[in-house]
Amino acid sequence: MATRGTKTDRRKVNSAQDYELYHVAEKMGVSIQQVVGAKRATQSNDRTVIEKYIANKKKSN
Repeated sequence: MATRGTKTDRRKVNSAQDYELYHVAEKMGVSIQQVVGAKRATQSNDRTVIEKYIANKKKSN
């Protein structure tokens, strides 16, 4: 398992990079603010954790 490099970077969502937030928002069909909120709620910057949180949130609504 890689501990450095592009593979680990692709698994994370950096809030300082607008394009990363935009990509996740477009993929999940939500706003950028919802992605930031999911990141805060999960206290994680792991893309899969954030996407799972958003998916579960969409199901409950």
